[in-house]
This record gives sequence, C-alpha cells and structure tokens, in this order.
Amino acid sequence: MSEHGAKVQWRRKPDEAFARGRYSRAHTWHFDGGAEVNASASPHVVPLPWSDASAVDPEEAYVAALSSCHMLWFLSITAAQGFVVESYDDEPVGRMHEVRPKREAVTELVLRPKVVFDPAHAPSPVQLEALHHQAHDHCFLANSVKTEIRIEPRF
Repeated sequence: MSEHGAKVQWRRKPDEAFARGRYSRAHTWHFDGGAEVNASASPHVVPLPWSDASAVDPEEAYVAALSSCHMLWFLSITAAQGFVVESYDDEPVGRMHEVRPKREAVTELVLRPKVVFDPAHAPSPVQLEALHHQAHDHCFLANSVKTEIRIEPRF
C-alpha cells in the first residue's frame, strides 16, 4: 500500500468580497519534488474574472491524470513485451453530464492515444488493442473511478 499527497493552497486577497462570491478561485497545487501548478476553477463553472483561464482546473487535471496513468502502464507493458515505442500522444476528452438535478459529473472519458512504434518492434493491430486493454485494466486511477473510460486509438 502506498500513500500519495499534495498541498493545495488558496489565499483571499484583502480587497475581495468573499461573502458576496467576489473572490478569485486561483490557487496553487504543490507536489513533492517541488513542482507547483497554477490551478483555478474552470471558467465554464466560475466566470472570469473570478477564475483564471490560464490555470489548470480540476476537471482538466482529472482527464490528464487518467490519460497519464493509462500511458504509463501502456509504456511499461509494451516494453516488457519487447515492443519499442517511439512516441505517445494523447488528446483525451472528458465529458460532463447532469447526473441529477443541478449536479454534474465527468461521466465519460475518451482517451485517443496515437502511438508510433519502431517498425521492427511493433505490435499487430490485435496486439495493440490487447496492450491498451491491459493498460486500462492495470491503471490505478481507472480502477478508482466510476467514469466510463473508452480508448479510441488514433492512427
């Protein structure tokens, strides 16, 4: 068993009318090793100027984390099976839907990985599908969520 954490930090600016909802949602995520990420509520949820469109929002981070988890497992599994990946690019999309009145959830995530292999060490299309299935099955995050996750490889 392992444990993973982060530090999430927000501070109200002195001139903000917090009780009236007129405050910035911008904050910072701090990770071990020193990485810091500017974060905010999505402008789709909290209008500007109370959100920061240049920052990462929780929904984007959720999508990126699931994509990253799948990719890391995919790379590990393909290497173990003797395939050689030259590049891996994904453009995942998370879709939110209303799950009950006034409550939304990311109910669907589509991973769209484009993987380039060394031609001398590339899987067949059937093997590629099996590799993605194995990666999905091993991904800790995919095993932790209710969101439907589909993998639609791009060629």
